[in-house]
Amino acid sequence: MKDVQDHSPIYIFFKTEGKDTIADVNRKNSIISTNWIFNIDKRLPLRLVIPEVMKLQEKKRVEKAHKNEKAENYYSYADSIGKNMAFLPFTKVYYKTEKPTQGTFVFYFRKGKEQVLMGNKEIKISEILKYFYSIKFERVPDLVFLFDKNMSYEEYIQDKILLQKYVSHNLDKLPVEFIY
Repeated sequence: MKDVQDHSPIYIFFKTEGKDTIADVNRKNSIISTNWIFNIDKRLPLRLVIPEVMKLQEKKRVEKAHKNEKAENYYSYADSIGKNMAFLPFTKVYYKTEKPTQGTFVFYFRKGKEQVLMGNKEIKISEILKYFYSIKFERVPDLVFLFDKNMSYEEYIQDKILLQKYVSHNLDKLPVEFIY
């Protein structure tokens, strides 16, 4: 998306305290009835970002008095092709910070890797669907996206953009993402 109206910006800054890296959240502008745009420092690892995002999502989901059913959550990022800010919706995504259960088919996005690990095979993101449909399953398993908790927010957004490009018609059916 290129434009979001009626929004509240939420900032998650990169901060250091001694040798520790901290995700410093500015929630002051988080008006429940508006679209939320998350502006996150690209250097932050997911292990610090996602717990903060989860807290804010939960706050918005449980709010009843001022709730706006049409209000969405978006990650902002710099669109280098269009040379402007762009927004990636994630309102329906539920994050889990644990290992996926057995019996699922895991697409594992690893820190610093351009390929996705599927079983013991590395696959280009652009070929995920082709590879998945080439496998003869007795029963089609549940699909799971697992992102390395140590990857940067920037790497995560890049993977999400590629997923939207190559797997977009199935993404709404995969509302849970694992960060482990």
